[in-house]
Amino acid sequence: MKLNTKPFHIMVKPTGPSCNLACQYCFYLDKDELYPNTTRFRMSEALLEEFIKQYIAAQPGPMVPFAWQGGEPTLMGLDFFKKVVELQKRYLPKGWQAENALQTNGTLLNDEWCRFLHEHRFLVGISLDGPPKLHNTYRHTKTGGPTADLVLRGVDLLKTHGVEYNILCVVNNVNSQHPKETYEFFKELGVRHIQFIPLVEHFGQGKVSDRSVSGKDYGRFLVSVFNQWAEYDIGTVFVQLFEECLSVWVGYGARLCLFTETCGRAMILEHNGDVYACDHFVFPEHLLGNIQKEPLHSLVDSPKQIQFGLDKRDKLPAECRQCPVVFMCHGGCPKNRFALTATKEAGLNYLCEGYKQFFTYIGPFMEDFAGLFRQQAGPHILAESARKRLKSLWQNVGRNALCPCGSGRKYKKCCQQLYD
Repeated sequence: MKLNTKPFHIMVKPTGPSCNLACQYCFYLDKDELYPNTTRFRMSEALLEEFIKQYIAAQPGPMVPFAWQGGEPTLMGLDFFKKVVELQKRYLPKGWQAENALQTNGTLLNDEWCRFLHEHRFLVGISLDGPPKLHNTYRHTKTGGPTADLVLRGVDLLKTHGVEYNILCVVNNVNSQHPKETYEFFKELGVRHIQFIPLVEHFGQGKVSDRSVSGKDYGRFLVSVFNQWAEYDIGTVFVQLFEECLSVWVGYGARLCLFTETCGRAMILEHNGDVYACDHFVFPEHLLGNIQKEPLHSLVDSPKQIQFGLDKRDKLPAECRQCPVVFMCHGGCPKNRFALTATKEAGLNYLCEGYKQFFTYIGPFMEDFAGLFRQQAGPHILAESARKRLKSLWQNVGRNALCPCGSGRKYKKCCQQLYD
């Protein structure tokens, strides 16, 4: 019997926090503290079957999205994911399909893995923070060694076997200073789909780690990448954030919970069946329950989780509500809303300065794109429009003029340093 619940998404962590690497900024490695009596984190086959059965039953279909993450999910071994596919086929109603996404560091992939991923049409996300010298800054092996060559070997295997993949790039205090180099590296690698995720490590009382990207640097990074993309790659390279922006400007709304008015429909499932409110809120106070004791759909639609989602909207500071770009960001992810507004009100997003700069800068471009999109114009028309606007903005900028990116700084102290 099908259940009447709204669509929701579960990110599954079959190995919990276990990983074969030791990236310095990984926020999940210490989640083993939630399970002090567990030494080996592995989802059982019985629990896997229970999850797949409950998850499919609670979805409206006919496409059911599955996301497998960690830690490092490939530590479960290939047989686990063969069982995943088998169980999905068993429980999917006639005419329905499963979509599988696997987020991995790529270091354990081999030919057998890639043949399986291609055969069953898994979308693979690879964690890669730019060219090796930038990637290796914080992404290390257990012994502190570099990992870029291991990851790139995995990428080569995916390409050889025709596996669809994208890149997840964590933007930190180092690679944020090299947007052109980072973006061009991905292009040279042949990457067509990229996600840029800002690193924000909050230690309480508004303090962040030195590794964290500042709002100002994140905004400048995004503007630089956008300019390169708009000049050369519209229709050939797809940057998730830019697609989100176009969706909002066209009127379809945001698809990522990051930019929706409310949240709470994207939860995580731990190795033992525990369900938490969000990947970034895996703390005891945000534990919803366990699917071996309570049905998944009841946890998803519980008053506690509904309130968690509404808090994003209801706790937005008054200053944010008056912001001209609030229609796009809606205050951003609640995990980063620990700064103070100009009037000392709590709840401002730490990245606000960068978001405001970026969304303001791309506004005219997006207005152009939205108009052309409604006219069913092709990518080449959008690209021509973007190049025209770029030329009018950036041509003959004086070194001492205000930078067109909107940072408020002189060009010589801002984007000229990124492009020279």
